[in-house]
Amino acid sequence: MRTLRNAVQRSKVHHAYLFVGSRGTGKTSMAKILAACLNCERGPTVEPCGTCESCVSIAAASSLDVIEMDAASSNSVDDIRQLRESVAYAPVSGRRKVYILDEAHMLSTAAWNAFLKTLEEPPPNTVFVLATTEAHKVPATVVDRCHRFDFHRPSVEQIAGVVRRVAQAESIEIPPAAVAALARAATGSFRDALGTLEQLVTYSGSEVALADVLAVLGVADARLLETAIDAVATGDARGALQTVEECVQQGRDPASLAADLELRARELLVVRTLAQVPVELSLTPEADAALGAQAERVDDARLVRLLELLGDAMEAVRAGADARTRLELSLVKAAKPGIDSSTSALLARLERLEGERFPAPATSTRGAEPASPPPDPGTPPPSARAVESLPAGASRGQAAGGDSAPASQRAGEDDTGAAGERGAELDSLRSAWPAVVDLVRAEHALLGALIEEAEPVAVAGDELTVAFAASAPFLKKKAEDPANRSVVSAALGRVVGGRWSLRYELGGERTQRPAEQRASTEEEWVRRLMEEFDAEELTGEWGSAPGEAPAVAERGAARASGEQERG
Repeated sequence: MRTLRNAVQRSKVHHAYLFVGSRGTGKTSMAKILAACLNCERGPTVEPCGTCESCVSIAAASSLDVIEMDAASSNSVDDIRQLRESVAYAPVSGRRKVYILDEAHMLSTAAWNAFLKTLEEPPPNTVFVLATTEAHKVPATVVDRCHRFDFHRPSVEQIAGVVRRVAQAESIEIPPAAVAALARAATGSFRDALGTLEQLVTYSGSEVALADVLAVLGVADARLLETAIDAVATGDARGALQTVEECVQQGRDPASLAADLELRARELLVVRTLAQVPVELSLTPEADAALGAQAERVDDARLVRLLELLGDAMEAVRAGADARTRLELSLVKAAKPGIDSSTSALLARLERLEGERFPAPATSTRGAEPASPPPDPGTPPPSARAVESLPAGASRGQAAGGDSAPASQRAGEDDTGAAGERGAELDSLRSAWPAVVDLVRAEHALLGALIEEAEPVAVAGDELTVAFAASAPFLKKKAEDPANRSVVSAALGRVVGGRWSLRYELGGERTQRPAEQRASTEEEWVRRLMEEFDAEELTGEWGSAPGEAPAVAERGAARASGEQERG
């Protein structure tokens, strides 16, 4: 607010201001403070006394020189005409006449047009303050005639500071945990926080406890939220359901609990991503320490899946589903991906198995240099490339040997190590191939069924070789279509990370499947397509000799007659 302070001190107050910000950020209050600064008996001053007649009347909303107009209800041309008539009168007792238009974006187009000339050239000693939450709805011809100020949402710590200051001024005893819960529930609104504090004083008197805050707000205790997410992280579905039961027994709304869990999971994900507790999430040292400790216990994949499931649950609740049922279902799915048959659940199971088998995850992403100190001249550097979501040992780069060993020995060791790495990487890709098939099938059913008949057989750098059965050239030809190749490459990248190029072949080193799982011949594939789409093969009509057409037509008529008899 340095601009406003300087304008008052230097008598450079503009005739029109536009205050923009979300609800409860202090737009109207700032407009009244500006009016008090201009009309205080000791002013103009940046520190109004608050005791003179002008300051007292402005604080009591009874000043004749400060007119507050609700544009949401007074948005017609007639209302603006009355405002234009009153503007012509000089201030009654103060230096300036201040008009505050709250929710200014609600004025009609005709009202804006009628107001434009007065806003551009107001009478002397008149100041307009337009407050709005939706600045994009204010005409550009109005915006460029105003000085605009954007009011940002306050952080949780800022709201907590205001609550503590008001509580101290009003002799209200409220513990830090209750202040933190109150500030968090305010969701960036000073007005909501102070209104809730007033309600708490009415509810419990001058001594406010954490239980009172939770009862009035209907939110879950931070301890219960932490317990629920810990249960999901450890796969304890029973513990997660017991947390829901405890919240319900305390009178909490399951839909509100789902929203609180989503907020807690989001905070944990932010802390894990930033590797620290940001200022906007900081409350008290104890709460920050608990948040950081839990962030270390929960992995990113669990948090992302929990956020997705909670979002789906709340969307279903808005559509009319039972809130508790959807919440419990989302928690059980997050804790036990094995009971969910979706592709995302399959990926979650794969990540859990890899985490159990390889407890030390790869620290570098695909194609990036690992963050490590420079190696000694005689020490072979580590591999520079790793595949995200693959075993830590399955890196793709080849280690270069030092000068201490003979060249032939180094070459032999390099070949052996590279072959072992490629073999481990190929095994990992084969394990992930069913997830790739499911991901493709979710968007392209036929393409998913097509690549299900193939399997990875070799990997070289960024190129993966996928083999079909020797008797399936038709499937190989369809898979080599550029559009189909792009879809499969994208799905492979989503499952294992990175950017891949695919090469298809027939036979090769591909392990033959059991007889019931071998790839179908071209004729069998065509038959499956005909059954899937209830189609007929029209080769006789399109490519047969002229004499064969009647026979085809007779067969078609006979087939139609048989279908009618069956009908």
